[in-house]
Amino acid sequence: MEDAFWTALGASSLAAAVTSLGIYTIRHYKAWGEKHSIYFVCFAAGVLISVSFLHIIPKSFDMSPYAPTFLLIGFLGMHLFNRFITAFVCEKKSEPNYVIGVVPMLGIGMHSLIDGFVYSVTFTVSIFTGLLTATGMVLHEFPEGIITYLLLLRGGFREKTALLLAFFAAALTTPLGMLLSYPFISHIDKPLLGILLSLSAGALVYVGATHLLPQAEKEHARFSLIALGSGIIVAILIILSK
Repeated sequence: MEDAFWTALGASSLAAAVTSLGIYTIRHYKAWGEKHSIYFVCFAAGVLISVSFLHIIPKSFDMSPYAPTFLLIGFLGMHLFNRFITAFVCEKKSEPNYVIGVVPMLGIGMHSLIDGFVYSVTFTVSIFTGLLTATGMVLHEFPEGIITYLLLLRGGFREKTALLLAFFAAALTTPLGMLLSYPFISHIDKPLLGILLSLSAGALVYVGATHLLPQAEKEHARFSLIALGSGIIVAILIILSK
């Protein structure tokens, strides 16, 4: 059991390190990142929507009969939060459109926190099962860090603020989720985990469908469709690798 804890902590920390590497890379190539950020937006939309529909939603439905209800709650909850942010934070035209960065950041943060739960569950089952799961999950961490940081910048946040928010939301939440859930893992049954996964899926579908794709439609970049397709392909590869 002790080996499972340290292996799970190591895998979740590796995921956080890969995410941080993505944030570090894009911050030191800001001009390039801003010029090509729409491609990362399209790529993220492909990954988030595909992973949600092809993996997270079906898995949550198998784990809990209440998952469809919480999928809707997750989607509508993010919509209501979006309306709240728009009304009270972005109501002045002179204010930066923070919601562009905040809502995706929350969706990604929730997803990363659930990733930490998944590390706890799978490594508790067996080291082999955990490693197989980690192999697939770590693949999406690098672009996830890039996307979170760039969307915060596009939302009007300062560089240092965007850096800290992206690190806490996209990177730190994975080992945090693992550490929070591991002591209580014996009390987290399948239906409860299914509910958490469905909430995450609802948030991610909202992020991809109502924030990322509309931005892609506004900016008709030359290779945006290729970026979107690449995100879908990467999502399928991640799913097949699990």
